[in-house]
Amino acid sequence: MLNVAVIGCGALARGQHIPNLARSQRAVLHTCCDLSDAALAECVSRWGARHISTSWQQTLRHPEVQAICLATTEKLRLPVIALAAELGKPIYVEKPIATELPVLYEIQRVVTQSGIPFCAGHNRRSSPAMIEAQHLFRQHLTSPQPCPWRWNREPEQRPALPSDGTASFNVRINDDWYSWKSWVFDQTQAPHGPMLFEMTHFTDLCNWFLGSAPVEVFALETGMLNHAIIVRYAGGELATLNLCANGTFGYPKELYEAMGNGGMVAIDHMCEIRTAGIANAPARKTYPFLNDRHPQVGTEGGIAGWLAKKQAACADAVATGDPLQQFSAEPDKGHAHALERFIDQICHGGPVVCGIDDTVIATRVAFAAIRSAQERRIVGLHEV
Repeated sequence: MLNVAVIGCGALARGQHIPNLARSQRAVLHTCCDLSDAALAECVSRWGARHISTSWQQTLRHPEVQAICLATTEKLRLPVIALAAELGKPIYVEKPIATELPVLYEIQRVVTQSGIPFCAGHNRRSSPAMIEAQHLFRQHLTSPQPCPWRWNREPEQRPALPSDGTASFNVRINDDWYSWKSWVFDQTQAPHGPMLFEMTHFTDLCNWFLGSAPVEVFALETGMLNHAIIVRYAGGELATLNLCANGTFGYPKELYEAMGNGGMVAIDHMCEIRTAGIANAPARKTYPFLNDRHPQVGTEGGIAGWLAKKQAACADAVATGDPLQQFSAEPDKGHAHALERFIDQICHGGPVVCGIDDTVIATRVAFAAIRSAQERRIVGLHEV
């Protein structure tokens, strides 16, 4: 069992990391550290934290603490990571790991020089649907298995194109900004808005699926709420990201579409994947929901099942006057799996889940998009 301390016990930590660690069969929720007495009291009464503290330094130096889950604001990332590196303690850090490029690069230097196991909270890499979809797509790119029904019109006249087979990745995010917390609008806490605090999730997935080095970025935005980004990669791959915060929670939030070598893999809201043009791949596969209050509704699963369950949940919200009742049957975004995989990395030398270099490049792409939107030009990654 690995003794883990959580530093920063805000809404995300209490909603995901703390309960996930408390339920883990391989971790002990050893210490919860925060400045809020109310948050610490909940950590003890609800989740059974063995110790509480208001000092992150004392928490890190506690001889029984073996690993850290860091979920503070970005202002308290570098000092905690630096002390963890000095003490040789592995650390899981929520994203984005920094809001300034010099701080980002200093964190990279500290982690790299110390060699401590490090994982960023790009949890979607650990979603069961995402893991399977990425494996299917990368396998198809490296060892293509085209379907025999592909229409090969005029093969004798068809030219050889250098871009044949080159991959593309589309991201569509549907969000509703009325749900955002007040800190989002405070530039002292979120100086770059959702172009950073949300974007790194999706730039990381683009990099992971395409398996190439991002080269340049072009972005347009309408204030904080609408963003359109194109990323070009060293191999000619393209990623397009459309993030809209003027949408609705009544419809699935995330859709990913990966195309290349005459095949396609779509990941719909992390509860369904679909494939086409890839021999021997499942045409459709569904994944279990989390916290399903309506198991008798939408029994077909996948997107159709989710939409039926969402309608039932929205009806609950109307009947009770509680809008939070609309959240039921959520997709598995990989929060618990990310921590479990990181524990495996620490204890058993398992694969790196989302290391410092991948984290830095995903963050750099987001910063390039921020600059591109501000200056209305293509920005090279070498500029950030």
